Amino acid sequence: MPPHVRIVSTGGTIASTSADEADESGKTPSESGDDLVEAVPEIADHAEIDVVDVCQVSGFQMDFENAGKIVDAVERAAEDGADGVVVTHGTDTMAESAYYVDLACEVDLPVVFTGAQRPFDQLGTDGPTNLLAAVRAAAHERFQNGAYLAFNDAVHAARWVVKGHTSKLETFESPDANPVAEFTPNGVRFLREPRSYSASVPGARVDGDVRVELVTNAMGVDGRQVERALEDGVDGVVVAGTGLGNTTGALGDALESAIDEGVPVVLTSRCHAGTTAGLYGGPGGGQTLREAGAIPGGDLQPWKARIKLALALSADGGLEDVRDLFDETETL
Repeated sequence: MPPHVRIVSTGGTIASTSADEADESGKTPSESGDDLVEAVPEIADHAEIDVVDVCQVSGFQMDFENAGKIVDAVERAAEDGADGVVVTHGTDTMAESAYYVDLACEVDLPVVFTGAQRPFDQLGTDGPTNLLAAVRAAAHERFQNGAYLAFNDAVHAARWVVKGHTSKLETFESPDANPVAEFTPNGVRFLREPRSYSASVPGARVDGDVRVELVTNAMGVDGRQVERALEDGVDGVVVAGTGLGNTTGALGDALESAIDEGVPVVLTSRCHAGTTAGLYGGPGGGQTLREAGAIPGGDLQPWKARIKLALALSADGGLEDVRDLFDETETL
């Protein structure tokens, strides 16, 4: 029998159309998961398919609640005996949802995210090709448990993948890491072991009451965003620092106040590639912040660190539990 792959549809550009040719209000998700599958009859050559529609939103509208529904749908698919899952999703936040699944899912099967840069009704849409690639990956015997992202003939691990260009078809990449695999005319070529590379928080879902602030450092940024967040009762802060993970002196002072109040502060970099390091002292320096108690985020992108911190706090983890979880961040 062919492998059983369940497709979990959530909307995104891959499912987006205009109401009619004269409509200038913009593309919106309108096509169901069944519509996407019907557009790619070759899928039947690789797997037995069934479809579940979880939501129908653009990638920029995805939230923690819907991401949790994706995790639930994946776990139901595993209970129903699926061999793999494909999630169709908007590209804006696809890497975030894939990482959420990689952290939270307790399943022994591959979960492959995919989508499109060109809408369903646009000439030359990349959705059908990407969907076929995702199904082939989810049905392949070498793909183990873990979350992946299949796009433009490459398959990336959720841990490293990032959207790098606003509109190009080859938008997804894994800075400092190769894709897990690529599709060639002769089949799938594996570049490293296909598995999860994330330190998991199994069974966790982000609590709607948990608030994690994302703060970006830049020239002249002050500490008011952090100060207001503390007044509002924020539960955690992720800093997208400059360079190796540094901030202005004013922002650094506010972050130290947060740490003194027992609020976990995770230090990442806004740079596209590389890891954080405690090299610089002085106000706002990465070493100064680490000595004050900031948690190094390694090479995690800030938005992924936010998901990880929110899941850890939702799992009722204390400050040391959070620190231990970030200490488990793997490197190649």
